[in-house]
Amino acid sequence: MLLVVADTSPIRYLVEIGHIGVLPQLFERIFIPSLVYDELRHPSAPAPVRAWLNALPAWLEVLPVTLSDDPAFQALDDGEKSALTLGMTLGAELILIDDRKGAAVALQKGFQITGTLGLLTRSAQRGILDLADALARLKRTNFHYRQELFDDVLKKYADSGNG
Repeated sequence: MLLVVADTSPIRYLVEIGHIGVLPQLFERIFIPSLVYDELRHPSAPAPVRAWLNALPAWLEVLPVTLSDDPAFQALDDGEKSALTLGMTLGAELILIDDRKGAAVALQKGFQITGTLGLLTRSAQRGILDLADALARLKRTNFHYRQELFDDVLKKYADSGNG
């Protein structure tokens, strides 16, 4: 079983666009640090995300984490720090993370990484969702993206014989 730890944003955006159900189809179990759980439940989080957490799915496990004082984590926010710390504690192979700095540190620490776009692409490749529709939904959130990036994701998907 692939050990997977998630940061806040991939879970938040998958809930917001109605595709959180792809996670248990892609991975057997996902771990999140309690700090990420708290960020997802925060009053500033979107109402659908807070509502989704009221009935925590069996495939998502929340674990307490003591933040690491690893110097490589200095530029990261607490959610990213806690996700990477949990990943190191569990010996995780994959970190679900969107933040560029966090992703760079995760790679430096030897983790595989993927973010919201990667999760949507993997799901589309398995026939779980329509990539163009999922990206259109994602655009309606406050997800930070460059249009060229979305265009590139769709083109690569189509070029791989899926589009």
